[in-house]
Amino acid sequence: MAEEAPKKKLRSQEWFGRQDKMGFYYRSFLKNRGFPQDQFDGRPVIGICNTWSELNPCNSHFRTIAEHVRYGVLEAGGFPLEFPVSSLGEVTMRPTAMLYRNLAAMDVEEGIRAHPLDGVVLLMGCDKTTPALLMGAASADLPAIGVSGGPQLRGVYRGQIIGSGTNIISMSEQLRAGEITLKEFHEAEAGMNRSHGSCMTMGTASSMASMVEALGIGLPTNAAIPAVDARRNELARLSGRRIVQMVHEDLTPTKILTREAFENAIRTLAAIGGSTNAVVHLIAIARRIGIDLTLEDFDRLGRGVHCQVNLMPSGKYLMEDFYYAGGLPVVLRDLAEAGLLHKDALTVNGRTMWENVREAECWNREVITSIAEPFKPDAGIAILRGNLAPNGAVIKPSAASPHLLKHTGRAVVFESIEDLHHRKDDPDLDIDADCIMVLQNCGPRGYPGMAEVGNMPLPQKLLKEGVRDMVRISDARMSGTAYGTVVLHVAPEAAAGGPLALVRSGDLITLDVKAGSLHLHVDDAELAERRAAWVPPAPPMDRGYTRMYVEHVLQADEGADFDFLVGKSGSPVPRDNH
Repeated sequence: MAEEAPKKKLRSQEWFGRQDKMGFYYRSFLKNRGFPQDQFDGRPVIGICNTWSELNPCNSHFRTIAEHVRYGVLEAGGFPLEFPVSSLGEVTMRPTAMLYRNLAAMDVEEGIRAHPLDGVVLLMGCDKTTPALLMGAASADLPAIGVSGGPQLRGVYRGQIIGSGTNIISMSEQLRAGEITLKEFHEAEAGMNRSHGSCMTMGTASSMASMVEALGIGLPTNAAIPAVDARRNELARLSGRRIVQMVHEDLTPTKILTREAFENAIRTLAAIGGSTNAVVHLIAIARRIGIDLTLEDFDRLGRGVHCQVNLMPSGKYLMEDFYYAGGLPVVLRDLAEAGLLHKDALTVNGRTMWENVREAECWNREVITSIAEPFKPDAGIAILRGNLAPNGAVIKPSAASPHLLKHTGRAVVFESIEDLHHRKDDPDLDIDADCIMVLQNCGPRGYPGMAEVGNMPLPQKLLKEGVRDMVRISDARMSGTAYGTVVLHVAPEAAAGGPLALVRSGDLITLDVKAGSLHLHVDDAELAERRAAWVPPAPPMDRGYTRMYVEHVLQADEGADFDFLVGKSGSPVPRDNH
């Protein structure tokens, strides 16, 4: 009988496997919880990276999920140790959770590197927790597996299905237009968010949970199981078991997050009608692993991909329906059969993408349409360029009004979010439905943090006329739950001196999504004259994290990461602490 190959020495044994003063230190203080000596005998130490917080409603059930991960780790012979990292609550953090994504990513990376861990399970749900944890784990490059928290149950109001974010926007416009009362508005609030979990529309949280599955860094079905469905806890338990095996296999993010994996994710994003925010996040994650993902990749791979998933904000159904219809494995199988996925991409369960999805079945083709008869053809994320966006901008055609995808209009410029809120409902504002609303100074540096304010509320007088969409352009982002003909992520941003800063009310702008063009009808000489007179906005803060952010953040087309965080450092064992 052949002898078993000796097991690779685990990283954690540099702490716990020593029989000296420092080994005493490292083991004895953990024994205050009652751990017996055999817990330190060389079994893999698994960190459960938890973004639970009462200030982050989307992640409020993560204590339960963490317990199920713990059971799985123990069942597989691992030693689970939970640790907290910054939890970014999209609905509660101001000025925007995106300002703190890079801070949380640093927290994750340094937390993994500093502690006696051999692998890590990443618990993530609300929008920015997913990219932050993936960015940090990618830079540390220890075996890692992602577990999303899952979407809420459907919202229900007076017998009608309503979706988080999407119907917040539509009902706030109805309230401003006088079509519903404040009492009805409050009643809808109570019916919309009625369970644990993240937005149940195909917003950024659900889009990024889908990216976790499409990248292969999470187990199959991760994207859509509702947060309160028992199968979400089962997935967490199986992930706890699997991470122990991943440690033995030395299956690190570098081996999973390949260029092929990112190309799979881009096409999946188009097929699900996913959030424009995923563009910024995927670029940032890829650059942490050493892959130079660009807007051209999204344009090349996403254009021509049909939107198959009939979910808000592009359609009418919600994530709960998506799961019951078969979930993301159905979309991945359809894409693979159409030759639009790299079938051999490796995933965290050790199987290829095709092995995971080839037997997926669709139970409702109204929710997940076929590629042959798609919900919305050629509706993937579109990349725009032109003299108004030399480094690119993005638009989500599936959530836009078809008649506005090629449009020329007169610019109505707002210099800040405060300027917009101050003037948008002024009855004397010179604006009509054919105008193009332009918002400046809301990009990574300008807000700071690139807030989700790009889907500007329409002027009240136009709402009362029945107008429900206009072309809107900004250097900001918008919620993945939002809708409308909204051009976002204009780069370079206004605060960095991009051409967006030079637009004035009355200028003509042409948007042509099919041609991938965003053009400002002002000649170069006039733009040069305006640039000479342009004064950069004052920095928002002269100390602390915000100052560091403004000084080091990259532009949207580069993922809005910090310039000094691009790339990875791995997980070498640091020096002893005593």
